[in-house]
Amino acid sequence: MQVSIALNGATSEHEVEPRLLLVHYLRDVAGLTGTNVGCDTSSCGACTVLLDGMSVKSCTVLAVQADGRAVTTIEGLATNGELHPMQAAFREHHGLQCGFCTPGMVLAAVSLAAEGGAGDEAAVREGLEGNLCRCTGYQNIVAAVLDGANGNGVRS
Repeated sequence: MQVSIALNGATSEHEVEPRLLLVHYLRDVAGLTGTNVGCDTSSCGACTVLLDGMSVKSCTVLAVQADGRAVTTIEGLATNGELHPMQAAFREHHGLQCGFCTPGMVLAAVSLAAEGGAGDEAAVREGLEGNLCRCTGYQNIVAAVLDGANGNGVRS
């Protein structure tokens, strides 16, 4: 099947198998390896991307389901070399260790903030519960999300 996806602001058109997962389309067809495959069971959130501005685990979406829609990956957040406010907040608050979960965590945080769900620590912890980090205690991640959301520059 032919798909046409607005991928990080540019049109991406490819012929794909109908059963190809979006995460594999992003990594293997489009060459965007910032989206990680962590568990293959939709439990970890490492593959989180924005689909029409809302966070989704790309291992649960078929590439054909993204046809005609907008997908934003971690590679598409920065603008003209300037980090997205959420990326900058993660850097400022040391909201990562090994970095494997970070792309999915940042994109989930962008969506959470855009939806108004990052009002306090408890809300952030609840909003990110589908994104797992095996390295940190989440404190720096929560601080980063709160700071990134308060920057009023959160965009999707």
